Amino acid sequence: MAHVAEKKKKIVEHIKNEIKAHHVIGVVALENMPAAQLQQLRQKLRGIARIYGAKKRLIKVAFEDAKKDKKDIDKLENYLDGMIGLIFTNENPFKLASRLRRNRTKAPAKPGQVAPHDIEVKAGPTPFAPGPIIGELGSLGIKTGVEDGKVAIKQDTTIVEEGQEINRKVAELLTRLDIKPMEIGLNLKAAYDDGVVFEKDILNVDESEYVDNLTNAARESYLLAVEVGYPTEDTIKPLIAKAYRESEGLALSQGIFIPALIKKLLARAERFASALAGKVS
Repeated sequence: MAHVAEKKKKIVEHIKNEIKAHHVIGVVALENMPAAQLQQLRQKLRGIARIYGAKKRLIKVAFEDAKKDKKDIDKLENYLDGMIGLIFTNENPFKLASRLRRNRTKAPAKPGQVAPHDIEVKAGPTPFAPGPIIGELGSLGIKTGVEDGKVAIKQDTTIVEEGQEINRKVAELLTRLDIKPMEIGLNLKAAYDDGVVFEKDILNVDESEYVDNLTNAARESYLLAVEVGYPTEDTIKPLIAKAYRESEGLALSQGIFIPALIKKLLARAERFASALAGKVS
């Protein structure tokens, strides 16, 4: 028993040392992560991040001891459900989440697994000839027809909702349809960074969509600032140009001919006369 207790103390001490040595501590879900793939991922992350698995009770003890050095580190206890591990890194938590996503691979569903998202069968042709498959699809609420001698699915249909268990019948059908709804890889549930805990919904933001949103917001704010006449470093030049054009228009409408305006009108008249002369000749 003394040996067991000593082993547990070493595990807690190891976790505490890793927490002290790294700015970012994450909780990762290890469900559906085969040992071989986990080892491969550890190799890919070498020098960037460390993955460590331990019992939840020991992790909680380590968090409690470490919170004097890492403020609010114990908030990660809220994410210690299911089969979990810890990941330690000094990389930005959003970069870490992106890196983990890039290392995920699609996999077929197995009976008993929980759907990570709504699983949908898309409308379109299938490779199946008419037969029992029509009844199998129909039993799952999938509408079918026959096109060019093959079974065709008539409309998109959700057959398993997020969080529901996938039964054997559904798993077999998804495999036959070559639909791989599962992913093999680490799912970052939450990450701690300098007293702040970022949840997966924030960490898993679509980077390209985020950049597009920022670009659109910047463009629209620029156009709005110009429209309402709000001067900034970026808008001052177009605002002055706009004011100059409008003052010219006002001067013309009121018959006011200042030297600069007369010069511009004469230049326009010369260009018009030249173009007219070219047409006549």
